[in-house]
Amino acid sequence: MISVEGLHKSFKVAKRSAGLRQAAKALFSREYTTVQALNDISFRIEPGEIAGYIGPNGAGKSTTIKIMSGILVPDQGTCSILGYTPWKERASYVRHIGVVFGQRSQLWWDVPVIDSFELLRDIYKIPKAEYDANVELLTETLDLQALLGTPVRQLSLGQRMRCEIAASLLHGPSILFLDEPTIGLDAVSKIAVRQFIRTINKEKGVTIILTTHDMSDIEALADRILLIGNGSLLFDGKLPQLRSQFGTRKTITADYAETAAPFDIEGASLLSWSPERAVLSVDTEQANISDVISELSGRVELKDVSVEAQPIEEIIVQLYKEYRI
Repeated sequence: MISVEGLHKSFKVAKRSAGLRQAAKALFSREYTTVQALNDISFRIEPGEIAGYIGPNGAGKSTTIKIMSGILVPDQGTCSILGYTPWKERASYVRHIGVVFGQRSQLWWDVPVIDSFELLRDIYKIPKAEYDANVELLTETLDLQALLGTPVRQLSLGQRMRCEIAASLLHGPSILFLDEPTIGLDAVSKIAVRQFIRTINKEKGVTIILTTHDMSDIEALADRILLIGNGSLLFDGKLPQLRSQFGTRKTITADYAETAAPFDIEGASLLSWSPERAVLSVDTEQANISDVISELSGRVELKDVSVEAQPIEEIIVQLYKEYRI
């Protein structure tokens, strides 16, 4: 469905030192530096996948999404999506995709949300019956009923994002590009949006490309992770593969009868201690969790023990350090 091969994209950025004299000089003679946004990016995404496309700021995530949605033209490389080349056949191609940019709006700022939906219906030439059915489904699922008559400028960021997602799906696209879709959402809205994304993926088979800095979004939604850094694709695999490769540490939290002093456990490092609770970190490549718990039970009278995997955020930080990005 999606095939990206050898994408390159660079930008010329004007360079100028501070000061009035340098500003005047730049009017007549401007210096530029070249920023390599994408460097030989290649991957394939199959129908029905949810792929998390992650990386630090400036890594090239949004540039890739803009090329895949037909907004930008690459310097080199090919991109075939549903048989279309996005930047060459954009008029016919966009009928099959939906795009949500967390920092950009496709809704008209001064009119009620429902009027923006009606305008999009005309733009995409959506049949009336299909449009009405989609609006009803999206309104109910994303809880938009109270928002449809409100001008977009009066919506909170979280309310607007829910409306943006609905607007991107009015025409029933096969592929949905989500660039920071949960930015600014509260916990309740995030859960609702995630649940909705999972629903349209499972029930309608919508393929989803998700870029985000919220690793809980990736953990909750993505079947597969693509890591980009300095314009290059550095990792492409499943979340369990990522955990097994980089997430070898586990955290043990132990509650016990009151004890007088901190203790050392072979194979574990003590993260925090109190007379009734200790938190330990264990590298599972160096020690077995069962051995650590067994030694712990020999030292103190255990009341409760919990073992947690390393948070996905910490694993991603390790990835960034590994690849020096």
